[in-house]
Amino acid sequence: MVVHFLFVFMDVIIAAVAALIVGALGTFIIIRIISRSRAKSIVDEAKLEAEVIKKNKLLEAKEEEMKIKTEAEKAANARMSKIQSAEAKIKQREMQLGQMQAELQRKKSETDTLKSSLENQLVLIDAKKQELDKMQRNIQDTLEHVSGLSAEEAKEKLIESLKDEAKTAAASYINDIMDEAKLTANKEAKRIVVQSIQRVATETAIENAVTVFHIESDEIKGRIIGREGRNIRALEAATGVEIIVDDTPEAIVLSGFDPVRREIARLALHQLVADGRIHPARIEEVVAKVRKQIEEEIIETGKRTAIDLGIHGLHPELIRLVGKMKYRSSYGQNLLQHSRETANLCAVMASELGLNPKKARRAGLLHDIGKVPDEEPELPHALLGMKLAEKYKEKPDICNAIGSHHDEVEPMSLLAPIVQVCDAISGARPGARREVVEAYIKRLNDLEQLALSYPGVIKTYAIQAGRELRVIVGADKIDDAETEKLSAEIAKRIQDEMTYPGQVRITVIRETRAVSFAK
Repeated sequence: MVVHFLFVFMDVIIAAVAALIVGALGTFIIIRIISRSRAKSIVDEAKLEAEVIKKNKLLEAKEEEMKIKTEAEKAANARMSKIQSAEAKIKQREMQLGQMQAELQRKKSETDTLKSSLENQLVLIDAKKQELDKMQRNIQDTLEHVSGLSAEEAKEKLIESLKDEAKTAAASYINDIMDEAKLTANKEAKRIVVQSIQRVATETAIENAVTVFHIESDEIKGRIIGREGRNIRALEAATGVEIIVDDTPEAIVLSGFDPVRREIARLALHQLVADGRIHPARIEEVVAKVRKQIEEEIIETGKRTAIDLGIHGLHPELIRLVGKMKYRSSYGQNLLQHSRETANLCAVMASELGLNPKKARRAGLLHDIGKVPDEEPELPHALLGMKLAEKYKEKPDICNAIGSHHDEVEPMSLLAPIVQVCDAISGARPGARREVVEAYIKRLNDLEQLALSYPGVIKTYAIQAGRELRVIVGADKIDDAETEKLSAEIAKRIQDEMTYPGQVRITVIRETRAVSFAK
Protein backbone atom coordinates (compact mmCIF):
# COMPACT_ATOMS: atom_id res chain seq x y z
CA MET A 1 0.00 0.00 0.00
CA VAL A 2 2.80 2.34 0.92
CA VAL A 3 4.78 1.20 -2.05
CA HIS A 4 1.81 1.85 -4.28
CA PHE A 5 1.43 5.30 -2.82
CA LEU A 6 5.09 6.03 -3.42
CA PHE A 7 4.78 4.96 -7.04
CA VAL A 8 1.74 7.13 -7.51
CA PHE A 9 3.50 10.09 -5.85
CA MET A 10 6.53 9.69 -8.09
CA ASP A 11 4.31 9.55 -11.19
CA VAL A 12 2.68 12.79 -10.11
CA ILE A 13 6.05 14.43 -9.53
CA ILE A 14 7.34 13.16 -12.86
CA ALA A 15 4.17 14.47 -14.61
CA ALA A 16 4.56 17.85 -12.91
CA VAL A 17 8.24 18.04 -13.85
CA ALA A 18 7.35 17.03 -17.39
CA ALA A 19 4.67 19.74 -17.51
CA LEU A 20 7.16 22.30 -16.25
CA ILE A 21 9.75 21.24 -18.82
CA VAL A 22 7.16 21.43 -21.62
CA GLY A 23 6.03 24.93 -20.46
CA ALA A 24 9.60 26.17 -20.22
CA LEU A 25 10.39 24.87 -23.69
CA GLY A 26 7.31 26.62 -25.10
CA THR A 27 8.21 29.88 -23.46
CA PHE A 28 11.77 29.63 -24.72
CA ILE A 29 10.56 28.89 -28.24
CA ILE A 30 8.15 31.86 -28.10
CA ILE A 31 10.90 34.16 -26.81
CA ARG A 32 13.26 32.91 -29.50
CA ILE A 33 10.69 33.56 -32.19
CA ILE A 34 10.03 37.08 -30.83
CA SER A 35 13.80 37.78 -30.59
CA ARG A 36 14.36 36.65 -34.17
CA SER A 37 11.52 38.91 -35.33
CA ARG A 38 12.91 41.93 -33.47
CA ALA A 39 16.44 41.23 -34.64
CA LYS A 40 15.25 41.10 -38.25
CA SER A 41 13.38 44.39 -37.75
CA ILE A 42 16.51 46.01 -36.25
CA VAL A 43 18.64 44.75 -39.08
CA ASP A 44 16.19 46.11 -41.64
CA GLU A 45 16.14 49.49 -39.90
CA ALA A 46 19.95 49.50 -39.74
CA LYS A 47 20.12 48.72 -43.45
CA LEU A 48 17.73 51.59 -44.24
CA GLU A 49 19.66 53.97 -42.01
CA ALA A 50 22.93 52.87 -43.63
CA GLU A 51 21.45 53.53 -47.07
CA VAL A 52 20.36 57.04 -45.97
CA ILE A 53 23.78 57.76 -44.49
CA LYS A 54 25.44 56.46 -47.63
CA LYS A 55 23.28 58.71 -49.82
CA ASN A 56 23.98 61.75 -47.58
CA LYS A 57 27.69 61.07 -47.65
CA LEU A 58 27.61 60.73 -51.42
CA LEU A 59 25.78 64.07 -51.69
CA GLU A 60 28.26 65.73 -49.35
CA ALA A 61 31.16 64.28 -51.32
CA LYS A 62 29.65 65.58 -54.59
CA GLU A 63 29.12 69.06 -53.04
CA GLU A 64 32.71 69.10 -51.76
CA GLU A 65 33.91 68.00 -55.17
CA MET A 66 31.92 70.84 -56.84
CA LYS A 67 33.28 73.37 -54.31
CA ILE A 68 36.87 72.27 -54.86
CA LYS A 69 36.33 72.34 -58.62
CA THR A 70 34.84 75.88 -58.46
CA GLU A 71 37.71 77.16 -56.32
CA ALA A 72 40.22 75.55 -58.66
CA GLU A 73 38.55 77.23 -61.63
CA LYS A 74 38.59 80.60 -59.87
CA ALA A 75 42.26 80.22 -59.01
CA ALA A 76 43.00 79.17 -62.59
CA ASN A 77 41.07 82.19 -63.95
CA ALA A 78 42.87 84.59 -61.58
CA ARG A 79 46.21 83.12 -62.56
CA MET A 80 45.31 83.33 -66.24
CA SER A 81 44.28 86.98 -65.73
CA LYS A 82 47.63 87.74 -64.09
CA ILE A 83 49.45 85.95 -66.90
CA GLN A 84 47.52 87.94 -69.51
CA SER A 85 48.24 91.20 -67.65
CA ALA A 86 51.92 90.32 -67.45
CA GLU A 87 51.93 89.47 -71.15
CA ALA A 88 50.31 92.81 -71.96
CA LYS A 89 52.93 94.66 -69.90
CA ILE A 90 55.71 92.70 -71.57
CA LYS A 91 54.29 93.54 -75.01
CA GLN A 92 54.00 97.21 -74.06
CA ARG A 93 57.57 97.17 -72.79
CA GLU A 94 58.71 95.50 -76.00
CA MET A 95 56.98 98.22 -78.01
CA GLN A 96 58.62 100.93 -75.90
CA LEU A 97 62.02 99.25 -76.28
CA GLY A 98 61.45 99.01 -80.03
CA GLN A 99 60.60 102.72 -80.18
CA MET A 100 63.64 103.57 -78.06
CA GLN A 101 65.85 101.43 -80.31
CA ALA A 102 64.47 103.14 -83.41
CA GLU A 103 65.05 106.54 -81.80
CA LEU A 104 68.63 105.55 -80.92
CA GLN A 105 69.22 104.39 -84.47
CA ARG A 106 67.86 107.68 -85.79
CA LYS A 107 70.00 109.71 -83.40
CA LYS A 108 73.04 107.60 -84.30
CA SER A 109 72.39 108.25 -87.98
CA GLU A 110 72.00 111.97 -87.31
CA THR A 111 75.20 111.96 -85.24
CA ASP A 112 77.12 110.21 -88.00
CA THR A 113 75.80 112.70 -90.55
CA LEU A 114 76.68 115.63 -88.27
CA LYS A 115 80.13 114.18 -87.61
CA SER A 116 80.77 113.81 -91.33
CA SER A 117 79.58 117.37 -91.93
CA LEU A 118 81.83 118.70 -89.13
CA GLU A 119 84.83 116.85 -90.54
CA ASN A 120 84.20 118.40 -93.95
CA GLN A 121 83.86 121.82 -92.36
CA LEU A 122 87.12 121.32 -90.42
CA VAL A 123 88.90 120.47 -93.66
CA LEU A 124 87.49 123.63 -95.28
CA ILE A 125 88.45 125.71 -92.23
CA ASP A 126 92.01 124.39 -92.34
CA ALA A 127 92.24 125.24 -96.03
CA LYS A 128 90.84 128.75 -95.38
CA LYS A 129 93.25 129.22 -92.50
CA GLN A 130 96.25 128.31 -94.66
CA GLU A 131 94.99 130.66 -97.36
CA LEU A 132 94.58 133.51 -94.83
CA ASP A 133 98.03 132.92 -93.37
CA LYS A 134 99.49 133.14 -96.88
CA MET A 135 97.55 136.36 -97.59
CA GLN A 136 98.67 137.85 -94.26
CA ARG A 137 102.33 137.12 -95.06
CA ASN A 138 101.96 138.68 -98.49
CA ILE A 139 100.31 141.82 -97.03
CA GLN A 140 103.01 142.08 -94.35
CA ASP A 141 105.78 141.79 -96.95
CA THR A 142 104.09 144.45 -99.10
CA LEU A 143 103.71 146.86 -96.14
CA GLU A 144 107.33 146.37 -95.07
CA HIS A 145 108.47 147.08 -98.65
CA VAL A 146 106.31 150.24 -98.97
CA SER A 147 107.08 151.72 -95.51
CA GLY A 148 110.70 150.75 -95.38
CA LEU A 149 110.17 149.46 -91.81
CA SER A 150 110.05 145.94 -90.45
CA ALA A 151 106.94 144.65 -88.70
CA GLU A 152 108.54 144.96 -85.22
CA GLU A 153 109.66 148.55 -85.85
CA ALA A 154 106.18 149.55 -87.09
CA LYS A 155 104.57 147.90 -84.05
CA GLU A 156 106.80 149.81 -81.60
CA LYS A 157 106.06 153.18 -83.28
CA LEU A 158 102.32 152.45 -83.28
CA ILE A 159 102.39 151.52 -79.55
CA GLU A 160 104.22 154.73 -78.64
CA SER A 161 101.70 156.80 -80.59
CA LEU A 162 98.74 155.03 -78.95
CA LYS A 163 100.25 155.50 -75.49
CA ASP A 164 100.48 159.26 -75.94
CA GLU A 165 96.89 159.46 -77.24
CA ALA A 166 95.59 157.22 -74.43
CA LYS A 167 97.32 159.32 -71.76
CA THR A 168 95.79 162.50 -73.12
CA ALA A 169 92.29 160.95 -73.42
CA ALA A 170 92.50 159.36 -69.96
CA ALA A 171 93.48 162.65 -68.31
CA SER A 172 90.58 164.41 -70.00
CA TYR A 173 88.18 161.57 -69.07
CA ILE A 174 89.31 161.63 -65.41
CA ASN A 175 88.76 165.38 -65.20
CA ASP A 176 85.25 164.99 -66.63
CA ILE A 177 84.45 162.17 -64.15
CA MET A 178 85.71 164.24 -61.20
CA ASP A 179 83.60 167.23 -62.23
CA GLU A 180 80.51 165.02 -62.68
CA ALA A 181 81.15 163.25 -59.35
CA LYS A 182 81.25 166.59 -57.52
CA LEU A 183 77.89 167.50 -59.01
CA THR A 184 76.26 164.12 -58.32
CA ALA A 185 78.01 163.13 -55.09
CA ASN A 186 74.80 162.89 -53.06
CA LYS A 187 73.13 160.61 -55.64
CA GLU A 188 76.25 158.45 -55.98
CA ALA A 189 76.53 158.11 -52.20
CA LYS A 190 72.90 156.92 -51.99
CA ARG A 191 73.57 154.33 -54.73
CA ILE A 192 76.60 153.02 -52.85
CA VAL A 193 74.55 152.74 -49.64
CA VAL A 194 71.83 150.78 -51.47
CA GLN A 195 74.39 148.38 -53.00
CA SER A 196 76.03 147.82 -49.61
CA ILE A 197 72.71 146.96 -47.97
CA GLN A 198 71.92 144.55 -50.79
CA ARG A 199 74.87 142.35 -49.79
CA VAL A 200 73.27 141.34 -46.47
CA ALA A 201 70.47 139.33 -48.18
CA THR A 202 70.24 135.72 -46.93
CA GLU A 203 68.83 132.61 -48.57
CA THR A 204 65.69 130.93 -47.29
CA ALA A 205 63.42 127.96 -47.41
CA ILE A 206 61.94 125.33 -49.70
CA GLU A 207 58.74 125.25 -51.75
CA ASN A 208 55.78 123.41 -50.17
CA ALA A 209 53.22 121.60 -52.33
CA VAL A 210 51.17 119.55 -49.82
CA THR A 211 48.65 120.22 -47.04
CA VAL A 212 47.93 117.73 -44.24
CA PHE A 213 44.25 117.45 -43.19
CA HIS A 214 43.84 115.99 -39.70
CA ILE A 215 40.84 113.81 -38.81
CA GLU A 216 39.55 112.47 -35.49
CA SER A 217 39.61 108.77 -36.39
CA ASP A 218 40.55 106.53 -39.30
CA GLU A 219 36.88 105.50 -39.72
CA ILE A 220 36.23 108.79 -41.49
CA LYS A 221 38.68 107.80 -44.25
CA GLY A 222 36.25 105.17 -45.54
CA ARG A 223 33.43 107.72 -45.72
CA ILE A 224 35.66 110.19 -47.54
CA ILE A 225 36.66 107.51 -50.08
CA GLY A 226 33.02 106.40 -50.56
CA ARG A 227 31.63 103.35 -52.29
CA GLU A 228 34.12 102.23 -54.96
CA GLY A 229 35.95 105.54 -54.49
CA ARG A 230 33.18 107.74 -55.90
CA ASN A 231 33.43 110.42 -53.17
CA ILE A 232 37.18 110.92 -53.46
CA ARG A 233 36.95 111.03 -57.26
CA ALA A 234 34.21 113.66 -57.08
CA LEU A 235 36.30 115.72 -54.64
CA GLU A 236 39.41 115.50 -56.83
CA ALA A 237 37.41 116.44 -59.94
CA ALA A 238 35.76 119.42 -58.21
CA THR A 239 38.94 120.85 -56.63
CA GLY A 240 41.73 119.74 -58.97
CA VAL A 241 43.74 118.50 -55.97
CA GLU A 242 45.07 114.97 -55.46
CA ILE A 243 43.67 113.38 -52.26
CA ILE A 244 46.13 110.87 -50.77
CA VAL A 245 44.56 108.47 -48.22
CA ASP A 246 47.20 106.08 -46.91
CA ASP A 247 48.15 104.34 -43.65
CA THR A 248 49.16 107.58 -41.95
CA PRO A 249 47.10 107.66 -38.71
CA GLU A 250 44.43 110.37 -38.43
CA ALA A 251 45.68 112.33 -41.46
CA ILE A 252 44.87 112.84 -45.14
CA VAL A 253 47.33 114.52 -47.52
CA LEU A 254 46.15 117.10 -50.07
CA SER A 255 48.66 117.46 -52.90
CA GLY A 256 48.62 120.16 -55.58
CA PHE A 257 50.85 122.91 -56.99
CA ASP A 258 48.16 125.61 -56.61
CA PRO A 259 47.78 126.72 -52.92
CA VAL A 260 44.32 128.22 -53.57
CA ARG A 261 43.02 124.84 -54.77
CA ARG A 262 44.58 123.11 -51.75
CA GLU A 263 42.93 125.61 -49.38
CA ILE A 264 39.53 125.11 -51.09
CA ALA A 265 39.94 121.34 -50.78
CA ARG A 266 40.94 121.62 -47.09
CA LEU A 267 37.99 123.82 -46.12
CA ALA A 268 35.56 121.69 -48.17
CA LEU A 269 36.79 118.50 -46.45
CA HIS A 270 36.44 120.19 -43.06
CA GLN A 271 32.81 121.13 -43.75
CA LEU A 272 31.96 117.72 -45.21
CA VAL A 273 33.43 115.84 -42.22
CA ALA A 274 31.74 118.18 -39.73
CA ASP A 275 28.38 117.86 -41.50
CA GLY A 276 28.61 114.07 -41.96
CA ARG A 277 26.83 114.03 -45.35
CA ILE A 278 29.45 112.99 -47.88
CA HIS A 279 28.29 112.14 -51.41
CA PRO A 280 29.14 113.50 -54.90
CA ALA A 281 26.26 115.99 -55.14
CA ARG A 282 26.97 117.34 -51.66
CA ILE A 283 30.69 117.56 -52.42
CA GLU A 284 30.11 119.74 -55.49
CA GLU A 285 27.75 121.99 -53.53
CA VAL A 286 30.21 122.45 -50.65
CA VAL A 287 33.18 123.06 -52.98
CA ALA A 288 31.26 125.75 -54.87
CA LYS A 289 30.29 127.39 -51.57
CA VAL A 290 33.86 127.28 -50.23
CA ARG A 291 35.24 128.68 -53.49
CA LYS A 292 32.92 131.69 -53.11
CA GLN A 293 33.97 132.12 -49.45
CA ILE A 294 37.64 132.06 -50.47
CA GLU A 295 37.03 134.79 -53.07
CA GLU A 296 35.34 136.97 -50.44
CA GLU A 297 38.14 136.32 -47.97
CA ILE A 298 40.76 137.22 -50.60
CA ILE A 299 39.16 140.65 -51.12
CA GLU A 300 38.81 141.21 -47.36
CA THR A 301 42.47 140.26 -46.81
CA GLY A 302 43.58 142.71 -49.52
CA LYS A 303 41.58 145.55 -47.95
CA ARG A 304 42.89 144.77 -44.45
CA THR A 305 46.50 144.68 -45.71
CA ALA A 306 46.17 148.03 -47.48
CA ILE A 307 44.67 149.60 -44.34
CA ASP A 308 47.38 148.13 -42.08
CA LEU A 309 50.14 149.56 -44.30
CA GLY A 310 48.42 152.93 -44.74
CA ILE A 311 48.12 152.55 -48.52
CA HIS A 312 45.09 154.27 -50.06
CA GLY A 313 43.57 154.54 -53.51
CA LEU A 314 44.44 151.05 -54.75
CA HIS A 315 42.33 149.75 -57.63
CA PRO A 316 39.86 147.00 -56.51
CA GLU A 317 41.57 144.48 -58.80
CA LEU A 318 44.96 145.25 -57.23
CA ILE A 319 43.38 144.80 -53.79
CA ARG A 320 42.10 141.38 -54.88
CA LEU A 321 45.54 140.39 -56.17
CA VAL A 322 47.13 141.47 -52.88
CA GLY A 323 44.62 139.31 -50.96
CA LYS A 324 45.35 136.38 -53.28
CA MET A 325 48.99 136.50 -52.14
CA LYS A 326 47.88 134.96 -48.85
CA TYR A 327 47.45 131.60 -50.58
CA ARG A 328 50.72 131.66 -52.53
CA SER A 329 54.20 130.68 -51.42
CA SER A 330 57.36 132.53 -52.41
CA TYR A 331 59.97 129.75 -52.11
CA GLY A 332 58.93 128.59 -48.67
CA GLN A 333 57.79 132.05 -47.51
CA ASN A 334 54.17 133.20 -47.55
CA LEU A 335 53.93 135.69 -50.43
CA LEU A 336 51.68 138.15 -48.59
CA GLN A 337 53.93 138.19 -45.51
CA HIS A 338 56.96 138.60 -47.79
CA SER A 339 55.30 141.54 -49.59
CA ARG A 340 54.28 143.22 -46.29
CA GLU A 341 57.80 142.84 -44.94
CA THR A 342 59.29 144.20 -48.18
CA ALA A 343 56.89 147.18 -48.03
CA ASN A 344 57.92 148.05 -44.46
CA LEU A 345 61.61 147.68 -45.29
CA CYS A 346 61.18 149.95 -48.33
CA ALA A 347 59.49 152.62 -46.20
CA VAL A 348 62.29 152.55 -43.60
CA MET A 349 65.05 152.67 -46.22
CA ALA A 350 63.33 155.46 -48.20
CA SER A 351 63.03 157.53 -45.00
CA GLU A 352 66.73 157.03 -44.27
CA LEU A 353 67.62 158.12 -47.80
CA GLY A 354 65.32 161.15 -47.79
CA LEU A 355 62.81 159.73 -50.27
CA ASN A 356 59.00 159.36 -50.11
CA PRO A 357 58.26 156.41 -47.72
CA LYS A 358 54.61 156.10 -48.85
CA LYS A 359 55.62 155.52 -52.48
CA ALA A 360 58.29 153.05 -51.40
CA ARG A 361 55.81 151.13 -49.23
CA ARG A 362 53.31 151.02 -52.10
CA ALA A 363 55.94 149.72 -54.56
CA GLY A 364 57.18 147.14 -52.02
CA LEU A 365 53.67 145.76 -51.48
CA LEU A 366 52.93 145.49 -55.21
CA HIS A 367 56.34 144.24 -56.41
CA ASP A 368 55.24 140.56 -56.63
CA ILE A 369 51.64 140.92 -57.91
CA GLY A 370 52.84 139.35 -61.16
CA LYS A 371 52.96 136.00 -59.34
CA VAL A 372 49.20 135.86 -58.70
CA PRO A 373 47.32 136.77 -61.90
CA ASP A 374 44.22 134.86 -62.98
CA GLU A 375 45.85 134.14 -66.34
CA GLU A 376 49.60 133.56 -66.63
CA PRO A 377 51.01 134.67 -70.00
CA GLU A 378 54.57 133.95 -71.13
CA LEU A 379 56.12 136.84 -69.17
CA PRO A 380 58.40 137.07 -66.11
CA HIS A 381 56.44 138.00 -63.01
CA ALA A 382 58.20 141.37 -62.68
CA LEU A 383 57.19 142.49 -66.19
CA LEU A 384 53.68 141.10 -65.73
CA GLY A 385 53.36 142.97 -62.42
CA MET A 386 54.52 146.19 -64.11
CA LYS A 387 51.91 145.78 -66.87
CA LEU A 388 49.18 145.15 -64.27
CA ALA A 389 50.23 148.26 -62.33
CA GLU A 390 50.18 150.35 -65.54
CA LYS A 391 46.78 148.91 -66.43
CA TYR A 392 45.32 149.99 -63.07
CA LYS A 393 46.76 153.55 -63.22
CA GLU A 394 49.71 153.31 -60.81
CA LYS A 395 52.37 156.04 -61.12
CA PRO A 396 55.26 155.50 -63.58
CA ASP A 397 58.01 155.37 -60.92
CA ILE A 398 56.09 152.67 -58.99
CA CYS A 399 55.50 150.68 -62.18
CA ASN A 400 59.19 150.93 -63.03
CA ALA A 401 60.19 149.77 -59.53
CA ILE A 402 57.94 146.71 -59.90
CA GLY A 403 59.29 145.84 -63.35
CA SER A 404 62.98 146.35 -62.53
CA HIS A 405 63.25 144.50 -59.20
CA HIS A 406 64.76 141.50 -61.08
CA ASP A 407 66.59 143.64 -63.66
CA GLU A 408 64.11 142.91 -66.46
CA VAL A 409 63.92 146.67 -67.25
CA GLU A 410 66.29 149.57 -66.60
CA PRO A 411 65.72 151.36 -63.22
CA MET A 412 64.49 154.93 -63.73
CA SER A 413 64.65 156.18 -60.10
CA LEU A 414 66.15 155.29 -56.71
CA LEU A 415 62.83 153.66 -55.80
CA ALA A 416 63.67 150.72 -58.06
CA PRO A 417 66.94 149.61 -56.37
CA ILE A 418 65.34 150.12 -52.95
CA VAL A 419 62.57 147.62 -53.87
CA GLN A 420 65.18 145.25 -55.30
CA VAL A 421 67.28 145.38 -52.14
CA CYS A 422 64.35 144.99 -49.75
CA ASP A 423 63.00 142.06 -51.77
CA ALA A 424 66.39 140.34 -51.38
CA ILE A 425 66.57 141.16 -47.66
CA SER A 426 63.08 139.73 -47.01
CA GLY A 427 63.70 136.46 -48.81
CA ALA A 428 66.62 135.85 -51.16
CA ARG A 429 66.05 132.89 -53.44
CA PRO A 430 68.52 130.01 -53.91
CA GLY A 431 69.29 130.16 -57.63
CA ALA A 432 69.33 126.43 -58.39
CA ARG A 433 66.20 125.73 -56.38
CA ARG A 434 64.37 128.60 -58.03
CA GLU A 435 64.95 127.26 -61.52
CA VAL A 436 63.76 123.75 -60.59
CA VAL A 437 60.56 124.89 -58.89
CA GLU A 438 59.66 127.50 -61.46
CA ALA A 439 60.20 125.04 -64.30
CA TYR A 440 58.00 122.46 -62.50
CA ILE A 441 55.13 124.88 -61.89
CA LYS A 442 55.43 126.28 -65.41
CA ARG A 443 55.21 122.75 -66.85
CA LEU A 444 52.01 122.03 -64.90
CA ASN A 445 50.48 125.33 -65.99
CA ASP A 446 51.46 124.64 -69.61
CA LEU A 447 49.82 121.21 -69.41
CA GLU A 448 46.53 122.71 -68.23
CA GLN A 449 46.61 125.59 -70.73
CA LEU A 450 47.41 123.24 -73.63
CA ALA A 451 44.35 121.06 -72.95
CA LEU A 452 42.17 124.11 -72.24
CA SER A 453 42.90 125.48 -75.72
CA TYR A 454 40.74 122.77 -77.37
CA PRO A 455 37.06 123.58 -78.10
CA GLY A 456 34.57 121.91 -75.78
CA VAL A 457 37.00 121.67 -72.83
CA ILE A 458 35.56 123.20 -69.64
CA LYS A 459 38.18 122.48 -66.96
CA THR A 460 41.66 120.94 -66.79
CA TYR A 461 43.58 119.70 -63.75
CA ALA A 462 47.21 118.55 -63.69
CA ILE A 463 47.61 116.08 -60.80
CA GLN A 464 50.08 113.50 -59.48
CA ALA A 465 53.03 115.85 -60.00
CA GLY A 466 52.16 116.25 -63.68
CA ARG A 467 51.93 112.53 -64.42
CA GLU A 468 48.17 112.76 -65.09
CA LEU A 469 46.06 115.40 -66.83
CA ARG A 470 42.28 115.32 -66.26
CA VAL A 471 40.23 117.07 -68.93
CA ILE A 472 36.55 117.76 -68.26
CA VAL A 473 34.49 118.40 -71.43
CA GLY A 474 30.93 119.55 -71.99
CA ALA A 475 28.49 116.73 -72.72
CA ASP A 476 26.55 118.93 -75.13
CA LYS A 477 29.66 119.85 -77.15
CA ILE A 478 31.57 116.57 -77.51
CA ASP A 479 30.25 113.02 -77.88
CA ASP A 480 31.83 109.77 -76.64
CA ALA A 481 33.68 109.07 -79.90
CA GLU A 482 35.21 112.56 -79.95
CA THR A 483 36.49 112.17 -76.37
CA GLU A 484 38.80 109.37 -77.48
CA LYS A 485 40.01 111.46 -80.40
CA LEU A 486 40.55 114.47 -78.11
CA SER A 487 42.57 112.37 -75.65
CA ALA A 488 44.82 111.11 -78.46
CA GLU A 489 45.29 114.61 -79.92
CA ILE A 490 46.23 116.11 -76.55
CA ALA A 491 48.67 113.25 -75.89
CA LYS A 492 50.32 113.74 -79.28
CA ARG A 493 50.59 117.49 -78.84
CA ILE A 494 52.10 117.13 -75.35
CA GLN A 495 54.58 114.61 -76.73
CA ASP A 496 55.57 116.94 -79.60
CA GLU A 497 55.64 120.29 -77.80
CA MET A 498 56.66 119.61 -74.19
CA THR A 499 59.57 118.11 -72.26
CA TYR A 500 58.67 115.97 -69.23
CA PRO A 501 59.97 112.97 -67.28
CA GLY A 502 58.28 109.57 -67.65
CA GLN A 503 54.84 109.60 -69.21
CA VAL A 504 51.66 111.70 -68.87
CA ARG A 505 48.26 110.04 -68.66
CA ILE A 506 45.43 112.03 -70.29
CA THR A 507 41.96 111.27 -68.90
CA VAL A 508 39.01 112.93 -70.69
CA ILE A 509 35.82 112.99 -68.56
CA ARG A 510 32.40 113.52 -70.14
CA GLU A 511 29.21 113.27 -68.09
CA THR A 512 25.57 114.10 -68.66
CA ARG A 513 23.47 115.48 -65.82
CA ALA A 514 19.74 115.89 -65.45
CA VAL A 515 18.70 118.26 -62.64
CA SER A 516 15.14 118.82 -61.44
CA PHE A 517 13.61 120.43 -58.37
CA ALA A 518 10.67 119.14 -56.33
CA LYS A 519 8.62 122.02 -54.95
